[in-house]
Amino acid sequence: MKLPFCCQSVVLPLLLVGLVNGVTPSVSAQDKTIVSPKILSITREFTKPGKEGGPHEKTEGDFVKAMSQAKATDYYYALASLSGRPRVLFLSAYPSFAEMEAQRKSVNSNAALSSELDKVNEADGDLLAETDSSVWMRRDDLSLNPGYRVGSRYETISQFVVRPGHYDEWVELVKLVLAAYKKGVPDAHWGMYEELYGTGGNAFIVVTTLHDGAEIDANFAKDEKFIEALGPDGLKKLESLEASCVESRINNIFRIAPKISYPTPAMVQAEPDFWTPKP
Repeated sequence: MKLPFCCQSVVLPLLLVGLVNGVTPSVSAQDKTIVSPKILSITREFTKPGKEGGPHEKTEGDFVKAMSQAKATDYYYALASLSGRPRVLFLSAYPSFAEMEAQRKSVNSNAALSSELDKVNEADGDLLAETDSSVWMRRDDLSLNPGYRVGSRYETISQFVVRPGHYDEWVELVKLVLAAYKKGVPDAHWGMYEELYGTGGNAFIVVTTLHDGAEIDANFAKDEKFIEALGPDGLKKLESLEASCVESRINNIFRIAPKISYPTPAMVQAEPDFWTPKP
């Protein structure tokens, strides 16, 4: 974690929700959802073959230990890949870029913490094949019931690349899907984030939290309700819009990894046994 530096419907997989810990998240007692600030920072670490398990977990645990001992407030949590290349995603959320800068400065200005993180970075780097980072902003107008749901153990992330010049069609497509889900599957949930920095351009990610495998099965079973709410004409329009405006998409599933996370106090308070398990 380089802190010092810096269900799927039949046609369109959009059951994916707002993740992330934030600096000042709010917690809804009614649905046990933690709603994060809108700016999302994602750091990806691709591990070398054979290094994705214990060795990488050890160095990342050292990051967590150093941050915790310093009582740092630049929180993050980790997702370990269950599909695609072996990698870990570290997610942080901020209410503004000024706050992101302030949090990073607070880490860098702590000489003892920076020194310890530099040592761990060197050890961690030996285990990695590649790293990258990106910054996204949540689009509340394109999200449905966003938030990190307490008790989740998995997250899915789908990335869509929109064809240049077809932005308005993409927004129309997502709003068509939103309306159908609100009508047919109102308990569906996802957070959609628009790329600001770091990827190839014109990208959106859709993120959801999932409690267990049974919920994944249940989400697929809800496709019929979504299609019924969409109707034949709506389905035809959706297919036409997708063919016109979506250049590519990729879907992946991740395991939430508490041992290598440094979650916000709100997340820990909501589920202490998960985020701070006893040895």
